[in-house]
Formats: sequence, C-alpha cells, structure tokens
Amino acid sequence: MKLTVNNIPVEAPEGATILEAARLAGVRIPTFCHLPGIHSVGACRVCLVEVDGQRDMAASCVMPAGEGMKVRTNTRRVREARRTVVELMLSEHDGECQTCIRNDNCELQALARELGISNIAYEGEKTNATLDTSTFGLVRDSGKCVMCRRCVTVCNEIQGVGALFPQKRGFKTVIGPAFTRQLDEVTCVQCGQCAAVCPVGAISEKDQIEEVWAALEDPNKYCIVQTAPAIRAALGECFGYPPGTRVTGQMVTALKRLGFDDVFDTDFSADLTIMEEGTELLTRLKKALVEKDASVALPMFTSCSPGWISYMEHFYPEMLANLSTCKSPQQMMGAVVKTYYAEKIGKKPEDICMVSIMPCTAKKYEAARDEMNDSGVQDVDIVLTTRELGRMITQAGIDFRALPESVMDAPLGISTGAADIFANTGGVMEAALRTAYEIITGRELPFGNLHVTPVAGLDGVKEASIKIEGAAPDWSFLEGVTVNVAVAHGLGNARKVIQRIKSGEAQYHFVEVMTCPGGCIGGGGQPRLTDDSVRLARIKAIYEEDEHKTLRKSHDNPAVKKLYEEYLGVPLGKVSHHILHTKYTKRERV
Repeated sequence: MKLTVNNIPVEAPEGATILEAARLAGVRIPTFCHLPGIHSVGACRVCLVEVDGQRDMAASCVMPAGEGMKVRTNTRRVREARRTVVELMLSEHDGECQTCIRNDNCELQALARELGISNIAYEGEKTNATLDTSTFGLVRDSGKCVMCRRCVTVCNEIQGVGALFPQKRGFKTVIGPAFTRQLDEVTCVQCGQCAAVCPVGAISEKDQIEEVWAALEDPNKYCIVQTAPAIRAALGECFGYPPGTRVTGQMVTALKRLGFDDVFDTDFSADLTIMEEGTELLTRLKKALVEKDASVALPMFTSCSPGWISYMEHFYPEMLANLSTCKSPQQMMGAVVKTYYAEKIGKKPEDICMVSIMPCTAKKYEAARDEMNDSGVQDVDIVLTTRELGRMITQAGIDFRALPESVMDAPLGISTGAADIFANTGGVMEAALRTAYEIITGRELPFGNLHVTPVAGLDGVKEASIKIEGAAPDWSFLEGVTVNVAVAHGLGNARKVIQRIKSGEAQYHFVEVMTCPGGCIGGGGQPRLTDDSVRLARIKAIYEEDEHKTLRKSHDNPAVKKLYEEYLGVPLGKVSHHILHTKYTKRERV
C-alpha cells in the first residue's frame, strides 16, 4: 500500500497499521497501552492521528493503513487530544513520583514530559487504592494503575495463567484478581511478566535491598552472592549501555565493592544441574528401554524455572512425576554453599547469608519454599532482581561505567559456556545435549560450534531429533534410538506442548520449558521494556559469552568434578540426592 504520513511517501505491507506505516516513514507516534506483537486494543488513545477525509481521529495502533491514505500525526488537534488523554490519566494516577520505584523510569512520566505537561489539569477524585504485598515476589499498588491492561494481556494471552482481569466498570474499574482478592489468594505463578510490562509502578518486584544492606553490615554474617547467567547481558542497561552489552567483569567488581565476601556464579551450579539432570534423564531412558518399566515418567521436563514449577503444580499436577527432581541452579548453589563450602571455610550454615541476583521475581518465591532447606537452614536467604541490583549499585555511589573488570571467586565461580546459555530459551536443552551426547557416544554433538540451532531463537515451540549412532558399550541400549526433544518459552506455549503430549500427538523424551518469553534473558526482573529486539540482543550476548569460554561442556568443569570427588560422590548418589534434589506438591487452582 502507498500512503503518506506527514506528507512523507511510504509503502506499507498489507495488514500494516498506521502506527507501523509511520515507523516505516521514520515518524514516531507516542504509544502507551500498545505492546508490539502482543497487545493492540487502542484503549489509551495516546496514539491518535488524523486521517484526511475522516471526521474522527484514529487510534493508530489498531487502525489499518490504507491505499492512498494521508495521515497527519502532529496537528494541533492531535497534540491537544493526546495532552488531554494523558492529563486525565494523571488525574486518577496516585503517582507519588518522588518516592515511586519507577521514578525516572516511568513511561507515564516520560510521556507527560514529552507532551509538555507540567501541571495536573484535572484535580478530580481518585479511586480507592489498595496495596497488595501478599506474595513473595510481587507488590501491587492499585492507586498507581492507569488501566492500560498490558498486565491482563500478558497474564492471560502469553502466560495463560489468568490471575489478572479488569473488575467492575467505569470509574470504579480496578485491575487485579477476581473478586478483588489478593494475589496469594488466586493462582499466580509470580513470573513477574506483569511487572515487566507495567508502564508505571502499579506492579513491581518486592524490594529486598534493605535486607541485603542489613546482612552486609552485620559483623556476624558471612555474605556470599551468586549471579544468574542472564544478569551479565542485561545489568548494563541499568546504566545506559545498549541491550546485549556484556558486563560480567564490571558486575563482579561492583558486587565486591558492595561488600560481599565471595562472588560466585550460578553458572557453576548450572553445570552441576546438567550433571544431575542429564544423569536423571539417562537413568529414566534406561529403565524405560532396557527394564521395560512402564511406570517411568517420560518425557522428562526441566525444572530450572520456578514459575514453570508452580504452573505445573496448579494446572497439571497429574504430570508432576514428569518433572526432573533437580533443584534449580539457584537452589543448588545455596545448598552447596551452606554444606560443602561452609565446611571448607569453617562457617556454620546459619552464619552465612546467601544472596542471589536473578532475572526473575519467581525466584523470590522459590527461595522461600518450605522444602528448600536441605542444608539445615534456608538454602538461599535473599533474592534480588537485576533491577534491584542496579538500584543498589546506584545507592552505593558506584560509577558502574568506570569500573575495572574482576573475575568470580573460586571454586564456585568456575563455569563453562554450557552454563551461560541457560539464560536463553533452548539453552538448558543444548547444554544437556552437549554432555549427554558425548557421554553416550564419546563424541561432540554433530552440530556446528556445539550449537543445536533447531532449539534456538524465539519461535514459541521448537523441536529437534538426534539419532544415537556409535553408542559406547555402557549405553548400547540407546544405539539407533532417535531422541526427540522440545523447547517452549512462555507458559502459553508450554500448554501447547503439554496438550500435544497428552493427546499422543507428540512423543518426546526431554522437554525444556522457560516461564518467560525468550527465557531468563526476558525474565520478569530484567530491565524494562523487553521486546523481541532486546531479547535477541541479550541472547546474542549470551551465546558470545559461551563461545569465548575455553570450557564449553558442563562435564568438563574442573570445580564440579572436584565437588563430586570431595563431597557428592556421584550424580544421583546419596549425598547429591539429599541436597540437590527436591519434591513437588499438588496445589489447588483458584
């Protein structure tokens, strides 16, 4: 289609909206409720434009572009309409900008500044605000909600959880759980995707920075921090770096300057996870194929993502046996620190404060689960999101961009490239296959540069098949077997895979599920706003981190080998089963 936007000729593909056509012409139209590729309802009316020949202004995010259209995006009428819309939002928004967690990072604040709004034009009645702090991971402040419905779309259409809906009508409308309940009274997996897309401070992670400061200042506490693989590709965004900038070394330096006694890498326990989870998968396959044990639960699902675990406990409890019993890398690190490492440094587990830096709000919930205490105390004490760490570094007066690089502390900071890619959708699968295939055949994966490209990228569901040829004698029962795997990211896509399995349409041996779109790089605790361009930049950075490592397969990690020699014994052994594995609970769906 040929049309003009502000007298600029532009060609747009069939089906494009006016907003998309304007972007092709290099013209920016402000938006607010719009989420590219996800959410276009034209509810907020911030993206209004004039179209010659039409009486009413059009919401450009939903209005289709048409042949010969003449669109004007910056007339007086448009500017005044946008200002009025935002002024009305501000009149109901109980912002408290000076103390809001989103101050200087708020889309409404930025939009008001862009439109030249310097005062509240309408001093009207405000809705009754409620503060929901009922969950471990999230805080809801209804007074700050501007009814954009982004959270509703993500929770229902992307994640398929359905914890959030518009309630009541008109001025009394509120966004939240049914019957205005609190989040802990409904089925919420605390994935934080609602907080990731919220344009204001209506939903955010539960801030635990002060708890970390208190631990660091306690002379009786030995403070250890671990950082998830996804953090290194996103933390820089908190300090003005473009998405996908790797800041591993500067991050380590910042954590040391904050006062942590040891800085460890969750990558280490990701390598450990592969040893345990890979062994568990091979054990299940042997029981099924050799011993003909019909009770073996296949396919086996990964268990690294706590939102996914919660989803299964609520929505598919009949398939809990299919979940790997492995704890997540976060929890494995906490258990190892408070047992093996505590003995090494002569500390009591209760005198160690284990802090995690995670891309995920659900990790706060996971750390607090009742069963996560196999070390005798809570394995992980405090979880901060990427955003919280960014704020904490700023609070400490650290000039992040001027920091030199440092390295993780040994021994639990040593890792391989396979662990890095845990951050990406398809990464856990690829890491597991790198190790399992080599253990079975004695050879590296027959894919270029060790990358299993069929399970990479942002397709919602990905599949791959690998035929085992040349199996070693101990694994001869797998000779000629084609191993079928699947990868899903976003819980809505996970549901599709589960339905295919339950219907018999698909026969898989191993399935990876990441709760958040893109995997951990798109987690609910990462810097906002995360769209596919940001996800792809972070994914690229993580693969580069992997490719720059000398060791790229989990079973080659010398520190993991030493851990087994000195403490754990063997994968799935008595000790590792006690501290590295867990159980799941059927939960009521509300």
